[in-house]
Amino acid sequence: MTKYPQPKSSLAIWLSIALYLSLFLLWVFYEGSFFSKTKDKNPDIIRVRLEEPIAKKNSDLNASQHSDKQPASMEAPSAPTAEEWSFASKYTLKNSKGYRHSFGQQVRSMMGTAIEGPDQGQVRFRIEIAPNGSVTKVEMLWSTSNKAEQLARKAITSMPPLPPTPTGKPLIFERTISFTPYATNDVPIYRDDCQPDAPAFNNPFAWDGKSPQEIKQNKPSEKLSAEALAECFKQLPQDSIEGVAAHNQRQFDQWRSDKINQK
Repeated sequence: MTKYPQPKSSLAIWLSIALYLSLFLLWVFYEGSFFSKTKDKNPDIIRVRLEEPIAKKNSDLNASQHSDKQPASMEAPSAPTAEEWSFASKYTLKNSKGYRHSFGQQVRSMMGTAIEGPDQGQVRFRIEIAPNGSVTKVEMLWSTSNKAEQLARKAITSMPPLPPTPTGKPLIFERTISFTPYATNDVPIYRDDCQPDAPAFNNPFAWDGKSPQEIKQNKPSEKLSAEALAECFKQLPQDSIEGVAAHNQRQFDQWRSDKINQK
């Protein structure tokens, strides 16, 4: 006698099929169309969607319209006073240091206002001044601005009579004149002028290929005697606050590290 399956068994089979079919449909909708994925799609291609730029606010637009600022400028410094020239004409240390500074300040005071732009720059001269204070030679060593050189030469030729040199001998020196809105003719400091100059370095192994070979020894600095040092100290003036501040700033600019205070 043939046995037929029970109705409960067939109902369970159909429920199981419906469950698996629903799970399959959910997977298809989750992953996208099952048949839309191309087999030759390159996985190395990255799709980027560009968004429209955000419109600037009215305040930002107004700020950008008024962002054109005026070029920087610096007026010419005042000429050395009679008191400063009196000190410079007597100070003999460091190749008449005070005289050389006053000369540069006198030249810059007659060059006018320096304005940021193509005319700004620097010029360096080799100057020779006779014992009576007259300028006998002006040699341009280098220049970064034709305008600065022109104004400096005009100032040198038209400057008032200078006092006699401190040593009573011709004074020869080099001087850089800065015609920029950021550089100033810093006041020098004199506190270390009694110290001997560092010896000039000469390569002890340099050889011209002709003379006998020998190792040249650099000459040490000559130190002043106690009496000469005492006389030297009498010439030293009191350093100004501006001079000390300018000296410290130059040291900071020269030796500061770019790795400090990085933003």
